[in-house]
Amino acid sequence: MKTDILVVGAGISGAVIAERYASLGKKVLVIDKRPHIAGYCYDYVDENGILMSKYGAHLFHTNDESVWEYVNRFSEWYKWEHKVLARVDEKLVPIPVNIDTVNLLFNQSISSEAEMKKWLEDHRLPIENPQNGKEAVLAKVGPELYEKMFRHYTKKQWDKFPEELHASVLNRIPVRTNKDDRYFSDKYQALPSGGYTQMFEKILAHPNIEVRLNTDYFDIQDEIGDCSKLFYTGPIDRYFDFKYSIKEKLEYRSINFVKETIDQEYFQENSVVNYPGTEVDFTRIIEYKHFGHQKAPNTVIVKEYTVDSGEPFYPVPNQRNQEIYERYRKDAEQLKNIYFVGRLANYKYFNMDQAFKNALDLFHELEIKRKERKRNKRNEKLPTN
Repeated sequence: MKTDILVVGAGISGAVIAERYASLGKKVLVIDKRPHIAGYCYDYVDENGILMSKYGAHLFHTNDESVWEYVNRFSEWYKWEHKVLARVDEKLVPIPVNIDTVNLLFNQSISSEAEMKKWLEDHRLPIENPQNGKEAVLAKVGPELYEKMFRHYTKKQWDKFPEELHASVLNRIPVRTNKDDRYFSDKYQALPSGGYTQMFEKILAHPNIEVRLNTDYFDIQDEIGDCSKLFYTGPIDRYFDFKYSIKEKLEYRSINFVKETIDQEYFQENSVVNYPGTEVDFTRIIEYKHFGHQKAPNTVIVKEYTVDSGEPFYPVPNQRNQEIYERYRKDAEQLKNIYFVGRLANYKYFNMDQAFKNALDLFHELEIKRKERKRNKRNEKLPTN
C-alpha cells in the first residue's frame, strides 16, 4: 500500500487524523507499538463479562458541538453523568466540593447557595493571583479543605505537593455553591454504547487506512518510504532521542493498575471512590460494573497507584518541565511536514474532547494552508495584463 500519510499512534489524535485524511482519498498508514488500537481509551470485556478499561476510566464530556457531532458519526452514546465520591474522615463525600461536602465534613447545616458562598468566603484566603497549586486551592476553599482533600492526594498523584505545581493544575478543579454532585457540568456527558474500542474500530475502518500493531516507529523509521506528512502522537522527547533530557529529563506520571475480582454483587457505592488521605497508597478505586449498570455475578475493582515509571500518562506541569519542553517544541517547529499532535506530543494535559478538538483543528488548519498554496500557484499561472 502506497502511503501518503503516516500516523504514529492509534489513540484519539492518531485515529482522527487518519480518518480525516482517508476521507480526502489519501492512503494512510497507522502504526502503534501496542497490540491494540484506541490508545489509552482501549476497553475490553473481561472473563466476568464486565466491560473494563485497561488504562483507567474515560468519561466523555463536552460543550463543543463540532466534537459531539464528530464522535456521534462512529458510535451510539448513552447519557452518563459521572459522579465521584471521596473517603475522608471515614465519610463518603462528593467531589467536587459542594454543600453536602462541607456539611458532612464540618457538621454544618448549609442549605442555600448564599450560605455556601459565605462559608467559602469566611474560610478561603484572599490570594488574588495564585502562584502555585497550593495558593490556588487556598484561594478557593481555604486551609481546612486543602489539608483534608487536596494536599496529600496531589502528592500521591504527582509525587509533588501542590506548591510544586503550576496553579493551573488545581485551578481546573471546580467548587460548587449548590448541591450539584456531578463531576462535570458540560452539556453533553455520555459513554459509547459497546465501548470505546468499538468506536475506534469504526473510525479506522476506512478502506484507505492500514493499521499495523505491535510496531514501534523507531524500529522501522529507516524502512519507511516517502510520505507527504508524518503525524507523531508519542512523547516529544522520545522523538528527539531525549537530546535535552540527559541531565534534565521531562517528567511523566504513570499508573499501576491492580485488578481484583470479588465474589459479590458490588464492592462500593459508586463507580469511582477517591482516597485523598495518607492511610492508603492508592489514589482511587474504580468499579467498572457501575458504568452502564452492567450485570454480572461477580464484580471487579481496580486500585490505581500513580508511579514514576511505566507508560507515560500525565505530563508533570511545572516550570522546569515547561522550559525543557519549549526546547523540544522549537526543534519540532523547524521540521517540514512533521506534526506533533496530542497530549504527549504537546506535553499538555487534554480532556478527551480537547484531544478530539486538537486533532480536528490541526487537520483543518493544514487543509486551509494547502488550499491557499494551491490557489496561489493557480493565480501565478494566470496571464497578467
